Amino acid sequence: MTSEMKIKSIKPKSERKINIKKKEKQKKEVDNINTKILNRIIGSSTRENENRKDELVDLQTLFSQRQDRLWKALEERYQYNSSVNRGQEFLLNHVNSKLELVIMYIDLVGSTKMSMTLPVEQLVTIMRAFSHEISSVLESYNGYVLKYVGDAIISFFPCGFNKYLISDKSVQCAKSMINVIKNGINPILTKHEYPELSVKIGIDEGEDVVVQYGYDKSSLIDILGYSMNVAAKITSLTAANKISVGNSVYKLLHPTIQSKFNLLSIDQGWKYVDRETGELYKVFTMK
Repeated sequence: MTSEMKIKSIKPKSERKINIKKKEKQKKEVDNINTKILNRIIGSSTRENENRKDELVDLQTLFSQRQDRLWKALEERYQYNSSVNRGQEFLLNHVNSKLELVIMYIDLVGSTKMSMTLPVEQLVTIMRAFSHEISSVLESYNGYVLKYVGDAIISFFPCGFNKYLISDKSVQCAKSMINVIKNGINPILTKHEYPELSVKIGIDEGEDVVVQYGYDKSSLIDILGYSMNVAAKITSLTAANKISVGNSVYKLLHPTIQSKFNLLSIDQGWKYVDRETGELYKVFTMK
């Protein structure tokens, strides 16, 4: 056997050794990667817990800030500044077009009784405080105020490319509004012997038309559409401190949020029809 032949016969064994070493190295790398992933998961869960704590602290801070504003307002030392400019500026870029929107009505309960029992100055202060604080919650969820109508706030969320996310966000926003009223505003009102506030919130989703009543940029911009009308009617069916959603929104909600809602029993006066099925439009209310 020549030396060349010996080299050829030895080479495969050396290659096998190299391959074994490579596999061992790859296994170590995979193990290291898995360890890093596991550590990352553990670390992320720890960070999530820390974030939850931070959120609770931030929530308490927000309550304190709202209570401080309301306290000063009741003592005539704070002037609220609620505005629809932000919503109007957004809609200005979509005049004479159709948009997929989640519409939310926030209706103050018992305002008629308050108007009959409270002095005008006190009623105005409460209404301004209510409008401002609810609007600030709305903006924190990237929602927009369309307009203030009497004791109601009409708002909207552009759906963009993810109607599922926006539908979830609208319900979370509505829950935050009720939470702010219960735990932020009412404790101060009761200390001043004012009546406690409560709201009912209706939400629906659909394609709406953006209309401007005039030709200059300062002209009022409004939203017209089926979901606007349905959201208003849904709100009228809703109990105090409850949230109701139309079927279009309900179908888009995450299952964990859906589980918090029950089908609302509606009397024969309900005539709104589901545009997809032609059947009576279903409404779901939070348990």
